[in-house]
Amino acid sequence: MLSRCAARPAWPVSLPSRVLSRSYVVSVEPAVEFPKYADGKARNFGERKTHLYHQYLKILESSSQKPLIFLHHNEFSVERITRLRRDIVTAASRVKPSLAQPTPAPSVEPPTLTVVRSAVLGAVLRDYAPLDMDATRDIANLVPKGGLAILTLPSFNPPQIDAILKIMERTVPPRKPLTAAEIAAKEAEKKADPATPGRAIPRSRSTPQPELKLLGAFIEGRVLSVSGVQDVSKLPTLDTLRAQIVGLLSSPATQLAGILSQASGGQLARTLEGLKKSLEEGQGAQDAQS
Repeated sequence: MLSRCAARPAWPVSLPSRVLSRSYVVSVEPAVEFPKYADGKARNFGERKTHLYHQYLKILESSSQKPLIFLHHNEFSVERITRLRRDIVTAASRVKPSLAQPTPAPSVEPPTLTVVRSAVLGAVLRDYAPLDMDATRDIANLVPKGGLAILTLPSFNPPQIDAILKIMERTVPPRKPLTAAEIAAKEAEKKADPATPGRAIPRSRSTPQPELKLLGAFIEGRVLSVSGVQDVSKLPTLDTLRAQIVGLLSSPATQLAGILSQASGGQLARTLEGLKKSLEEGQGAQDAQS
């Protein structure tokens, strides 16, 4: 019997991919004080939560120079989210880095997509001193129930933000809403009698369809909604804005320099002679009228 079992061929088993999703909501309310910690004893957290806490705190501390984009994800497998990270880095690398940065050279740091645990993020938001309570609640209200991810950009570059938003929409297209006929067909299928009464209905595992939504952003201390992020992505770069301002300020000076250059040399004498004649003619006309 043992030899038969040992000689039996091993059937290939295909395990479903792990789906990255959580069903928690970010809470910025004060932590609950349990009775056993009421005597001043410090609460000890595990290594994993402590590591995540410091990781999220570091992300928030970098928000003064690095924009943070909040995303809602659902039914993402490890393979799909890895491909999404790769597509985001590729789209960002195609955009010319902005020279208007505090660093001496343009940054080549790629964007970072971090899948976040909402409960730990809520604790970080409560303890992050530079954020006031209004901004903290605004960030918490951006996050619905479900998976949360934060995209950290290397610098504020509107064309790069626009390219990343486009590639995310292309990689994970939005779900089409079900029509009334499709909803009715699903309800009828649930209520219908089984094809083979008395037998167990075979279970069919549907292929997960990833979903990715833009929730908002935290840029230079300001919380932006979805429409605000889309408006910011249409702005020109800081280099272009500075060039436009310099052009506006320098245009009157350029015109004045052109007039003076035309009036230089012999043209200056002719210009003064013409001005003298016009004044003499005006004076003669006034004498004739008097």
